[in-house]
Amino acid sequence: MGRRSRSALFFFLTYSFFLTLTDANKQSYIIRVQNDLKPSVFSDVEHWYSSTLRSLSWNPLKSITTDQGEFLHVYKTVFHGFSTRLTAEEAQELASRHGVLSVLPDQLRQLHTTRSPHFLGLISSPASPISDLVTESDSGSNVVIGVLDTGIWPERPSFHDQGMGPIPSFWKGECTEGQNFTKANCNRKIIGARYFTSGYEAKMGRMNSSTDIKSARDSDGHGTHTASTAAGRAVGNASLLGFAKGVAVGIAPKARIAAYKVCWKRGCMDSDILAAFDKAVDDGVNVISISVGGGSVPYNLDPIAIGSFGAMEKGVFISASAGNEGPRPMTVTNVAPWITTVGASTIDRKFPADIVLGNGKRITGASLYRVGLRNGARHSSSFSAATCMPDSLDKERVHGKIVVCDRGGTPRVSKGEIVKVAGGVGVVVTNVAPMGEGLIADAHLIPGLGVTESAGNLIRDYINSNDNPTASMTFYETQVGVKPAPVVASFSSRGPSAESIFVLKPDVIAPGVNILAAWPDGVAPTELSSDTRRTEFNIASGTSMSCPHVSGLAALLKGAHPYWSPAMIRSALMTTAYTQDQQGNPLLDEKSYNISTTFDMGAGHVDPEKAVDPGLVYDITVDDYLNFLCASNYSGRDIRQIAKRPERCIGKHDLKPWNLNYPAISVVIDSTQEAPTMGIVQVTRIVTHVGEAPSTYTLSVTNPKSATVTVTPTSMNFREKGQKQSYVVRIKAEKSAVTALNSVVEVGKLTWSNGKHHVVSPLLVVWKQGL
Repeated sequence: MGRRSRSALFFFLTYSFFLTLTDANKQSYIIRVQNDLKPSVFSDVEHWYSSTLRSLSWNPLKSITTDQGEFLHVYKTVFHGFSTRLTAEEAQELASRHGVLSVLPDQLRQLHTTRSPHFLGLISSPASPISDLVTESDSGSNVVIGVLDTGIWPERPSFHDQGMGPIPSFWKGECTEGQNFTKANCNRKIIGARYFTSGYEAKMGRMNSSTDIKSARDSDGHGTHTASTAAGRAVGNASLLGFAKGVAVGIAPKARIAAYKVCWKRGCMDSDILAAFDKAVDDGVNVISISVGGGSVPYNLDPIAIGSFGAMEKGVFISASAGNEGPRPMTVTNVAPWITTVGASTIDRKFPADIVLGNGKRITGASLYRVGLRNGARHSSSFSAATCMPDSLDKERVHGKIVVCDRGGTPRVSKGEIVKVAGGVGVVVTNVAPMGEGLIADAHLIPGLGVTESAGNLIRDYINSNDNPTASMTFYETQVGVKPAPVVASFSSRGPSAESIFVLKPDVIAPGVNILAAWPDGVAPTELSSDTRRTEFNIASGTSMSCPHVSGLAALLKGAHPYWSPAMIRSALMTTAYTQDQQGNPLLDEKSYNISTTFDMGAGHVDPEKAVDPGLVYDITVDDYLNFLCASNYSGRDIRQIAKRPERCIGKHDLKPWNLNYPAISVVIDSTQEAPTMGIVQVTRIVTHVGEAPSTYTLSVTNPKSATVTVTPTSMNFREKGQKQSYVVRIKAEKSAVTALNSVVEVGKLTWSNGKHHVVSPLLVVWKQGL
């Protein structure tokens, strides 16, 4: 089905669905209009928007007026348009009007919810001087990171501005006052703060001040954690309840932070996210960090992709979380090729805890609890009780027992709370298929720990084979120097991208498991209302945590190389990424501790010290992205819904999506074709020399299995910085037996080297039956 047909089908289904909505069939929509629309009879474009809404046959003006007026938001920077509340009928009528390019339903998205700078080689020690990247960039002091999240807690020491220079002269943002937040809460570190409620309140009703703070102040914790991970100042003696004790510091400790609060108690609305993109780019941010996502849809129907495109056009680097739906394949989100999509990995730090069964079997899990316990054990066979859902446990059976709870249904930490209410004295939270062997440490309210899927099976077997099963728990201090590390986190969403196999997603992985960072007052480390503990720092896991690591690295790279484009920064991170752990072995997948794949880790794990001096980079222009969209069967109208310029694909039939100048190469082979044309694909790439001295690069090739790769030329001589050269890759693949609806993927690589630099591009060959 062509791209135009898919879009039409999507809108038909969407509108049919919204006809059934209650509340007068109203919901919020995002409307994009032509960028070059200049209605002569109106004084400004907003007047045209208003007049158009007034003229809708279904809706007099009074029925579309909100608390914010006619519009929820008006967008002027990353694209032109507005958001408002409409019925499905009104939305259909508006979509047919001249100058209206798209009408998208406003959807709710969710958050993708120290030692990592040291693990990345960015922290100085007696044996290791300050890294070249930190030195060259002055810790990102002239770079602004816009964090689109749940806000910020400005009083945390991670956000002090002592020793920081003046605010960059290009900055145009502001410190918006609101509930418990004044202009005095900003400084030379937090240089901007805004909040966006219109879309959220249009969907959820007026905000409840007891659960949400209507300002940029963080009442959740997620935004404070991600902001301090990206750019927190160094704070000594930081810990969570004594765990992970040490100096907590962000990746770019002198980078400026602008907080854009778009997420609230029940999620984040697309219209508010898009408004934050619009303001952030207009304010002057250099990097946008967004640890939010939803399902994968075509780029022209994804407001995050649309907002990111407009930001990229202005030279802004976008780092986004890949999602936490791993280890299942094709779960990666935020997959537009102009976004840098970040998966999660472990670091060399763990928080071990043991459960010793009555038969003497010792099983090591993970926990942020400290007290030991010995008692009986219990596990239920029903799903609600097995997962320890509220009111599902038999109080007589679990009283005084350690209760084994399967993951799923409720947050991990809430299972201990439910066990406690039922009279249990301890909790073991077990992974279930397909979660595998990955472990996340939690600050349980009662003695508790998490164990792997295989360990959970052993515990259940023991309980089921004994009339009086017993167990004890032992909790330990923080353990560092853990091997192997890094490992791909089992929860990290995996590729390939459902939208385009020709763009490798995720791009890279970065630390995202058990990360210590700043935390607000008034929010418990578990975020449970019954948890009375308070802490200035918390330990959290998710691609939400890996994303700001790359945001901080991008700030450092931008500081070191002010004229690098977003694509050049991503290229530096991808081509220097490593695929072997600290012991020199292939990176493993935490799900099973087998070797991880390219769809698990992208190009590999980020390596900051190499990224600052990558030798060669792959740059991508706006025109390159537009050509990619044409080659991917997006119509001219589809592309106008994404880009700020009109685009026609007529006459561009020879474009191929695999020729986007991406640092990775991915091609598809039709396994049904016969010789001589079967399995022959030609790919072109252009590299830019970013080294200071003239240099000659030679090529080495690792062929994917059942494919032969030839490259012309095999050597490139660069005389000056900024010089570009192209090369052609010819891939000849053997015939491969592939069943319908399945595919076979083999991976090789191209490496350009001058002896000092090794510029590596993954090369994927995908066999499919029919294209």
